Amino acid sequence: MPAGMALKSDGFASSLSDPSGEGTLGAYCANRGIPYHDTDIRVPLDVFTAYALDFQQRFVPDVDERQVVLLERSDGFFLTLDDAEVVGADSVVVATGITHFGQIPPELANLPLELVSHSSAHHDLSAFVGQDITVIGGGSSAVDTAVLVHEAGAAATSLIVRRDYLRFDSPSSPGPRSQWQRIRHPSSGLGPGWRSRLCESAPGLFRFLPTEARLTIVQRHLGPRSPWHMKARLEAGVSVALGESVERAGEEGGRVRLGLRGANGGRSDVLTDHVIAATGYWPDIGRLEFLSEDLRASIRADGRVPVLSRSFESSVDDLYFVGLPAMNSFGPLARFMVGAHYVAPRVARRLVKRSLRAKEPTRATVPA
Repeated sequence: MPAGMALKSDGFASSLSDPSGEGTLGAYCANRGIPYHDTDIRVPLDVFTAYALDFQQRFVPDVDERQVVLLERSDGFFLTLDDAEVVGADSVVVATGITHFGQIPPELANLPLELVSHSSAHHDLSAFVGQDITVIGGGSSAVDTAVLVHEAGAAATSLIVRRDYLRFDSPSSPGPRSQWQRIRHPSSGLGPGWRSRLCESAPGLFRFLPTEARLTIVQRHLGPRSPWHMKARLEAGVSVALGESVERAGEEGGRVRLGLRGANGGRSDVLTDHVIAATGYWPDIGRLEFLSEDLRASIRADGRVPVLSRSFESSVDDLYFVGLPAMNSFGPLARFMVGAHYVAPRVARRLVKRSLRAKEPTRATVPA
């Protein structure tokens, strides 16, 4: 996330999960005098990062920061690390976040890396000072990135949106919500509304829906929408083109020429210095290059997303997936921080149960 961005989730839905429930974001902010509110104050990225590091040092102090470059299975699992050491494991939990899953439209895929990037690649936007930058996408990430690129000092910033509109949240009404509002749009960690409330309260039921229904829901529910206060900042310095799709892209004199097609069929060209694709994520297990080919081929998947058991175990015994790759089996909750409160205890209990079972002595049957 770019510096200066804030989390999309409310404060109460942005806490990490620990067994005692004491490591909340609210408690962290209260102990340090940092302004905080469950819903009325957005969580700045730097505050959340400091909180997350403090949480890690408090609850999981021993972290090996080496990267896994290869995961193989043969009478257990073997992990090759980036310094060539190989370690064994009885069980593996793949918790890679969204790092591997950024999507860049195929129309842009052949551009040189210095001319196109995914929005997730950027934290310091000062590299774009004085340049002409084009952002593609219509969600919160696209709007935030375009605004922050402009405010970082880009010479010109454009936002190209395939739909013919941008969606912004409505500003919060002052004071507590009425009983009718709470009934009609109940609060949840995914946002207000009965569908979000159900996704948070009963994710275990999601896996029993037909495959097509599951994939449709995770693609459409909580679709592109930006915080209301970003609208004025967007209009202050970003040129927005609605109803425009990228048909082609090519390099021209060290810059990018984009061929656009409008909703009415009209065509136009745009010449820009760099394209940032804020075009979302999809948990394609084929993108997890550290999985061996044999292991990847053994994982049952729908739409290239792993199919998981109720304890988040894949079709490969003792291999678990949490976070974004779990959304096909557990719904939109898997995409958000608040989902950790459902996921972590279940996976932990499963691992403990497996460990205890492995330690049980073998019982032989003695003939009478």
